[in-house]
Amino acid sequence: MTKHLNAVTFGEPMAMFYANETGPLHEVFSFSKGLAGAESNVAVGLSRLEHPTGYVTKLGQDNFGTFIADALNKENIDTSHISVTKEQSTGMLIKSKVISGDPKVEYFRKHSAASRLSLTDFDESYFAAADHLHATSISAALSQSCREFSVHAMDFMKSKGRTVSLDPNLRPSLWPDTETMVSTINDLATRCHWFLPGLNEGRILTGLDTPEEIADYYLARNVSLVVIKLGPEGAYYKSAQEEGYVKGFKVDKVIDTVGAGDGFAVGVISGLLEKLPVPEAVKRGNAIGALAVLSPGDMDGLPTRERLEQFMRQNVKTNAR
Repeated sequence: MTKHLNAVTFGEPMAMFYANETGPLHEVFSFSKGLAGAESNVAVGLSRLEHPTGYVTKLGQDNFGTFIADALNKENIDTSHISVTKEQSTGMLIKSKVISGDPKVEYFRKHSAASRLSLTDFDESYFAAADHLHATSISAALSQSCREFSVHAMDFMKSKGRTVSLDPNLRPSLWPDTETMVSTINDLATRCHWFLPGLNEGRILTGLDTPEEIADYYLARNVSLVVIKLGPEGAYYKSAQEEGYVKGFKVDKVIDTVGAGDGFAVGVISGLLEKLPVPEAVKRGNAIGALAVLSPGDMDGLPTRERLEQFMRQNVKTNAR
């Protein structure tokens, strides 16, 4: 019997080497190893909040693939539908350390094992056993077969009455051109219930400026809820029934911004799966996004439920002073 899951996702996990010292990457000699990938970040975040989560991908039969599988298993993520191939290798990246701003990231992922994910890897019974599907546009950018997998997975889950979320996670370098990126992602957006862009992403995808205009653009295209990330200021949400702004959480020092958007997605998705009111789910997203920037690894700051509740309580007390 197929195991019941609260959520399932698919994509490309990568081995990551992040610098332990600042400076140009070619001058750095000390790195730490971690797990990276937008979808794997979300899977880990949901699992740490005690939501049984599955991950579908392909890994190379190499040390990076073994490392990734072990890391996902340690996070209690269901890996029963991760396949291993000798034909392609596992992707990896290196990331700089910065004092301020965004770190520089270099990817080594072209023709990776994960980019060969195709419809033959789609198990209907496995996906149907999950309450929710989370997707990003990164998978659709990797290859034609990954794009077909993305469309099919989203359509299948909607047809089964499951909820579907989409984070655009814009990666222009993975697309042949901006027009293809915009048209493909906007098509994917029509296939989801919850769309989670950043403000700048929304502007690129729609040509519109304000959160309200961007939300209306997608609500008119059958999206049920649009939640727009506004950075440290928080987020804006809108559905047919309600809209509003939710303040962000203050942090003393930003260590690494990578993974903050994935943490935000974890908060919103987990909150909605737990039937929290939309403003409360968005508030949780803001909280986990804030926690994510306090750590150097992409997922080091993703909290357990106890850590999340502690952080949110502390922030309430701080703001009350």
